[in-house]
Amino acid sequence: MKVYNDLSHINRPFPGAVVTLGNFDGVHLGHREIFRRVVYRAREIDGTAVVFSFWPHPLRVLAPHQELRLINTYDEKVRLIAASCIDVFLCPSFTRELAALSPEQFVAEVLVGRIGTRHVIVGYDYRFGRERSGDAELLKQLGKQQGFGVEILAPIAQGQTVYSSTRIRRLVAAGQVREVVALLGRHFTLEGRVVHGDHRGQSLGFPTANLATDKELLPAPGVYAVKARHAGKIHEAVANIGRKPTFGGDALSIEVHLLDFSANLYGQSLRLYFFERLRDEKRFNTIEELRAAITTDITRAREILTAAPIIAYRDYLGSCEKR
Repeated sequence: MKVYNDLSHINRPFPGAVVTLGNFDGVHLGHREIFRRVVYRAREIDGTAVVFSFWPHPLRVLAPHQELRLINTYDEKVRLIAASCIDVFLCPSFTRELAALSPEQFVAEVLVGRIGTRHVIVGYDYRFGRERSGDAELLKQLGKQQGFGVEILAPIAQGQTVYSSTRIRRLVAAGQVREVVALLGRHFTLEGRVVHGDHRGQSLGFPTANLATDKELLPAPGVYAVKARHAGKIHEAVANIGRKPTFGGDALSIEVHLLDFSANLYGQSLRLYFFERLRDEKRFNTIEELRAAITTDITRAREILTAAPIIAYRDYLGSCEKR
């Protein structure tokens, strides 16, 4: 997949460009269905499957006072979209200058003039152009004028479950990591670098890896059964997200105890897959109570994780090679 972070770097329109546009935070099952349709349509005309998004999220520029914690980091977003068999990912910086384009200007200058769009697939609630004044119906009208087709999708759902980035954020923020799998189509993940902590885990008999991460959206404080990927290997683990109330802590930390593992991990990367929330974080009166709770956490985590496979992103379109 080719990635463009600057539209001026596109030297010529893409042949038979089939385009979808949106934020696609989370790259959940609804997004994957849109990508599947884009890829199939592009393959039918021997064209180019294109995803058009922005970074940072437009709200960061237009409404910076609104709190928004993104599900994915930029690198995760690129990796997940590439795994969807997309040919080209356009992710320019969202600026006020770009936001000031009218819907007509955006279509003529960007979709047609720069990308060479032949067909567009968007959701029913898609908005674009200055002050979000353009909608999917206007896009369809402009497509007729400019010579490209527009397909407007109804809300994508399975049964009564509508796939929604907003709902995923709420579930993760509430610690409901098991429930979010049905919307993401995979386990919620978090990647970070192991840094030095206060070394209390070692003294308790449960050494932990302290993670520093760029991830904005974190599960609610508490203890979780997770699996950790390190150097290509998977390890069962218990993760604690919180402020260490037993020790009067204040700063939020992410600590991971890898089961049946001992090695120096400082400076190395871990990717966590969240399976289930075990309990709230709590303050214990004694170190002995804390040790007993950790022992119980580990026992429960083993029960949950031993026979449970990681549900990761998998291409369900077949080969990503063009036919």
